[in-house]
Amino acid sequence: MSNKKRKTYHEQAYIDNTLRLREILKTMPAFTKDYFRAIEPKTSPRTRISYAYDIRVFFHFLMENNPVYKNYTMDMFTVKDLDRIEPVDIEEYEEYLKVYRGPEEKQITNTEKGLARKMSALRSFYAYFFKRQAIQNNPTLLVDMPKLHDKAIIRLDADEVASLLEYVEHGGDDLTGQRKVYFEKTRNRDLAILTLLLGTGIRVSECVGLDIQDVDFKNNGVKVMRKGGNEMVVYFGEEVENALKMYIYTTRQSSIPLPGHENALFLSTQRRRMGVQAVENMVKKYAGQITPNKKITPHKLRSTYGTSLYKETGDIYLVADVLGHKDVNTTKKHYAAIDENRRRKAAKAVKLREP
Repeated sequence: MSNKKRKTYHEQAYIDNTLRLREILKTMPAFTKDYFRAIEPKTSPRTRISYAYDIRVFFHFLMENNPVYKNYTMDMFTVKDLDRIEPVDIEEYEEYLKVYRGPEEKQITNTEKGLARKMSALRSFYAYFFKRQAIQNNPTLLVDMPKLHDKAIIRLDADEVASLLEYVEHGGDDLTGQRKVYFEKTRNRDLAILTLLLGTGIRVSECVGLDIQDVDFKNNGVKVMRKGGNEMVVYFGEEVENALKMYIYTTRQSSIPLPGHENALFLSTQRRRMGVQAVENMVKKYAGQITPNKKITPHKLRSTYGTSLYKETGDIYLVADVLGHKDVNTTKKHYAAIDENRRRKAAKAVKLREP
């Protein structure tokens, strides 16, 4: 047996995403590699992959809609072409992004958030070449960025949290046959994941990246890898402790993981480390039974935790720290708004007619 140290989930993900980015860059103009090399120290491979896809759309737009580039292929673009783009071209691109044809003629639409992200990627791309004086003009600065409207935070109420966990624990009581077998096989794992997400607010990517060794019952904490690569211990309470112990000392202990997945905390029924998509599907399945009118995702469970923590402590800096937000303003925007109970009081405060 090899003594070579096995790579962690995060190390392997970094390698996989770096290789994937290289493949995407092969389908883009050669000069774009300079930009992605420059942003490497302060971005994750996953972020660079998103930027690469977004910027590639811009070049496709030019080939499809700009007469100057109608006979171009991707490899014909040079950095000097960026200088030929006018602000009106950027405005047309912003309009194009709302609905366009992607690979295999698939229709793609962008919400406010998607539109803002793609425009932000293009602005960053232009800024790099402008700053290094490779181009004389930066038309992206002369075009307004899309306005983002605040949306109400979707989260679970306290009674919905209780109902969700209760359902995971006892939802299979009336099942029979294979459905009963599958429910029993996954119950402790699913309850542990949901309790952990709701009881700590960790991201789904942080959750699936956990190894058994990352759980410390002596101090009741889990060691997670945060965005940007920083390690942090997130502490949990008794309910999370009980759910994790129930899973680890029963279902997980009796599982025989496939090679390469021995350290993974949460295993799929195929005995591999669970992925982000699998957890998202699991949350959707259970939440759909309890709150069919709310679109609940793992991120909404994070919002639920953040909201509860802020209501209990009133400490926005603590919430920011525990959630791993680098900028406390992000946290303020989400959790320090007027809560709904105060809004309800406003409805009764103004009388239109005296009784």
